[in-house]
Amino acid sequence: MYAGDASNQSLNELIERHADLVKRIAHHMMGRMPASVSVEDLIQAGMIGLIDASKKFDQSKGASFETYAGIRVRGAMIDELRKGEWAPRSVHRNSRAIQDAIQVVEHRTGRDATDREVAEELGVELDDYYSMLQDTMATKLFSIDEMLSPDEQIDKGVNDLDRSNPFEGMQKDSLRQHLANAITELPEREQLVLSLYYDEELNLKEIGEVLGVSESRVSQLHSQAAQRLRARLKAWA
Repeated sequence: MYAGDASNQSLNELIERHADLVKRIAHHMMGRMPASVSVEDLIQAGMIGLIDASKKFDQSKGASFETYAGIRVRGAMIDELRKGEWAPRSVHRNSRAIQDAIQVVEHRTGRDATDREVAEELGVELDDYYSMLQDTMATKLFSIDEMLSPDEQIDKGVNDLDRSNPFEGMQKDSLRQHLANAITELPEREQLVLSLYYDEELNLKEIGEVLGVSESRVSQLHSQAAQRLRARLKAWA
């Protein structure tokens, strides 16, 4: 057997041994994805990430292959999902309407807007408001920064800056600081959902078990937190 054949065989065995890792990551991520995402698509993207990891892994760096591959597999899945547009324009319109309603209610009351108050400001039933919130869950799921959708004013204020502008980096740092401050001012339960979702990387079912609520309620809380943050940061832009 040639050295090249032995190397290929070793590579194939490494990939086969960790194929289950790809499936585990895919099924865990499905708990964070809208219904339009297919687990098969995640697995396919993850396998590409696994193959790439097996070729680039450097044992001398100290990390185990499973740890390294897990990072590359998840990254490949996220990159694939970022290529697609999950939500129709109506969802983005509803998202902006929710933000405006939250802003109006909180300006009027001087406190956190409740679900019912936002629904009344929108002129919809509470269940319809919850449906609108769950629809917006299909946007920007991977980080706190990405939760601020690029079609929103707060991102536009940063992303549309001239690249030659020497203050661009300062603007981005300022946005992050304002975002961090705004998160600490969210209702306690919404803060907890964001922490469990983005920091601990729990999926909706797991967060629901922690809070003692349904997955759909976690989705609503997550979406409402995102809309509340966007509404409060509009003034910054």
